Amino acid sequence: MSLFPTLSNHETLFRHYILYFLTFPLEHYKISGINLSVPFNLKSPRLFPCKMTNSAVSSLFRLSFFLFTLQVMNLGRVGAATRFYQFKVQTIRLTRLCQTKEIVTVNGKFPGPEISAHEDDRIVVKVINMTPYNTTIHWHGIKQKLSCWYDGPSYITQCPIKSGQSFTYNFTVAQQKGTFLWHAHFSWLRATVYGPLIVYPKASVPYPFMKPFNEHTVLLGEYWLKNVVELEQNVLESGGPPPPADAFTINGQPGPNYNCSSNDVYKIKIVPRKTYLLRLINAGINMETFFTIANHKLTIVEVDGEYTKPFATERVMLVPGQTMNVLVTADQAVGRYSIAMGPYESAKNVKFQNTSAIATFQYIGALQNSATVPGKLPVFNDNIAVKTVMDGLRSLNVVDVPRNIDAHLFITIGINVNKCNSEDPNNKCQGPRKGRLAASMNNISFVEPKVSILEAYYKQLEGYFTLDFPTTPEKSYDFVSGAPNDIANDTQAANGTRAIVFEYGSRIQIIFQNTGTLTTENHPIHLHGHSFYVIGYGTGNYDEQTAQFNLEDPPCLNTIGVPVGGWAAIRFVANNPGLWLLHCHFDIHQTWGMSTMFIVKNGKKVQESLPHPPPDLPKC
Repeated sequence: MSLFPTLSNHETLFRHYILYFLTFPLEHYKISGINLSVPFNLKSPRLFPCKMTNSAVSSLFRLSFFLFTLQVMNLGRVGAATRFYQFKVQTIRLTRLCQTKEIVTVNGKFPGPEISAHEDDRIVVKVINMTPYNTTIHWHGIKQKLSCWYDGPSYITQCPIKSGQSFTYNFTVAQQKGTFLWHAHFSWLRATVYGPLIVYPKASVPYPFMKPFNEHTVLLGEYWLKNVVELEQNVLESGGPPPPADAFTINGQPGPNYNCSSNDVYKIKIVPRKTYLLRLINAGINMETFFTIANHKLTIVEVDGEYTKPFATERVMLVPGQTMNVLVTADQAVGRYSIAMGPYESAKNVKFQNTSAIATFQYIGALQNSATVPGKLPVFNDNIAVKTVMDGLRSLNVVDVPRNIDAHLFITIGINVNKCNSEDPNNKCQGPRKGRLAASMNNISFVEPKVSILEAYYKQLEGYFTLDFPTTPEKSYDFVSGAPNDIANDTQAANGTRAIVFEYGSRIQIIFQNTGTLTTENHPIHLHGHSFYVIGYGTGNYDEQTAQFNLEDPPCLNTIGVPVGGWAAIRFVANNPGLWLLHCHFDIHQTWGMSTMFIVKNGKKVQESLPHPPPDLPKC
């Protein structure tokens, strides 16, 4: 809640004025419930335009003024804190799989540093790009209420942060708590540029389940020996499929199944008979993954930052970008147990990494040289194991699912093969039957612009995008079994940078329909700026007459795996003004064009309107 409910833009400008003149964390303070790392540089006092000395008096005054400013900005968010972080995007030399290579990291860490906050806190992150690549940071699952400018997808809500430049992200985790993910949103940099964003309940609010003895964050990733920016460029140029990852990783470690990796094993040490909360995050870029712990049950209690009814299972599947909190009780004999991560690959004729990453769930008192009990993962294409978990997901309580729908969308998702007219077909036409692979929504393959679409929308600039994304596919047919397959004569996609516009407060239903143009597969579809209720899903073509919806306690997600050869139905209220990306969270599918944009118009009140852009917004 803004101190100035009718002057929110003044607050925004004032906040940026303060942030512009201050640098980042040196000391920690706590005043009136505000925890922060004070951006305070004694050698460069630049708060006022007049000349100031380096005296302790002037520095103290400067600090006091800054703390007072933060207190003013936090009025209306009782007990909330403002938490400051500095992200230096930089390269380091890392040795994995017998090879040393240069990777892009944040603050020299792989995986990156954790951001932690409490519900309703403000998070301020100054990102400094010290690499030769462009970059942005996306705060996956954070709704960015009235802060669309800070959402992070490159060329959608901002131009990238260029080499040698910086940008300060400033947003509030309003009415949100749980496990989230931050990651790069430029090219395939998120292969190594990622980390956890943990939002705890307010201090006086307990978990809706037994308090765990301890918590651990587990990041599931994919690792390439090649430079991932060059890899994406090579895949695009070739028109063919991407190579599989060289390894899976658990908290950056591949485990003993890979060459030169017997010591690269992540360990969780546990006390017998205690219950632990594991915060699982799939930070992989092109693979969905199974996860299990040998001989231990996993009880799901949260998915995508929303509490669920407890559901016990032996294994779970996470799509890229998805988060899941599970309770695990150390109820087995003292020993060492495998934590295993392996592939879920539902597509046909696709090359993928099929070697599991292994970590260790080690009881206190276990002998170091004792044998590790192996974990059993499902086979790579076990669709039943995936459905079993999805069937068990229910919101913790009855929820307010939109009933009277204002906008119905039917969106087909799938892979296309376009004709290749290159004069160098051996190198440029490596898709099926010498075509070029693409991906689409409603047979529109998204063309990434070279400007910030949000900025173009805000400034009413013409010629950069259109507002004609179709609400239904142009043609209707047997989407799963009767899809066009005469490559590449009738498997082409149209191209465009298209969006669809919604009035503020619109109640929206979307049916995502998997198509079999090239192959059906489980597509992880992610919506920025909103969460949604998954009210139904099934196999085959969606049929309104037979589809069964759960309108009482469906799970609330921000990323949904649309079943292989099937469909999924979601509902949500478009109550966050701005421009929001909807895309497949396989980076290769987004690169090929499986994306579109939703524009939510301003409401009638200032608190329902998109604020002015920040003054330090990067330029293209």
